[in-house]
Amino acid sequence: MATSDETEAAVDWTGRPFSCQDCPHKDLRAGGRCVLGRICVRDKRSKRIDSFFAGNPELAGDYLDHLYFEVRALAAQYANPFQVVRLMKDREPEVRAMAALRLPIARVRDMSKDKDRAVRIACALRLEGADLVAMAHDEDEHVRLTVVRRLDPSLLPLMFDDPSATVRRYIVGRAPPDRLFGLLHDADPVVRREAAERVAPDALAQLLNDPDLRVRFVVADRAPRDVAVRLIDDEDLEVRARARGRMAEPSS
Repeated sequence: MATSDETEAAVDWTGRPFSCQDCPHKDLRAGGRCVLGRICVRDKRSKRIDSFFAGNPELAGDYLDHLYFEVRALAAQYANPFQVVRLMKDREPEVRAMAALRLPIARVRDMSKDKDRAVRIACALRLEGADLVAMAHDEDEHVRLTVVRRLDPSLLPLMFDDPSATVRRYIVGRAPPDRLFGLLHDADPVVRREAAERVAPDALAQLLNDPDLRVRFVVADRAPRDVAVRLIDDEDLEVRARARGRMAEPSS
């Protein structure tokens, strides 16, 4: 069954219908490498443009200066990286982001301060080591999240003071458990709870008086028995119940 993308009329990026009569790639039609409405660089549909470059990558470099940004971005995906260099300063962030995904690392490093976050995210997906650490304090949360997902876990404590609780939660999930003590007293209770779930049980005594019942429940559940039972009179019913349940356990 044909998809809507395959049945939609062929129109160019300006919305005007066109035909194959004046196409410079008519010679490709015989081999099925250019098909109106399916595989076409003149079409406005990105899937059709991408199909054209996928089947004719040697032509991608000819379209890096095309007026339609989708064509430039998709051409950059297939063109020789040395040809893509000129797109580092393209007016469209989507094109610059694609360039960052294709260019040599030395060039990507030069783009890591781009004004658009999509470009900086693309850079964070490519950079390593000190270059990636340098992006750890980017002003945009999405960029920093990309850094957290890729940074060596041993370096994540460098980001414990990140202003975003979402970023700090991702850090909790990746950093070594023995390095998480600094987040046990985080301002965000969800960060504290998730840190409490990963640190060594012996470290949980310091959270007995945590103001959040979710954190205290983790203490009642994971802390050594002699610590957990100190919550048998907790103000929260579930925390009390879990602490009292621990009383039946043998002393360690």
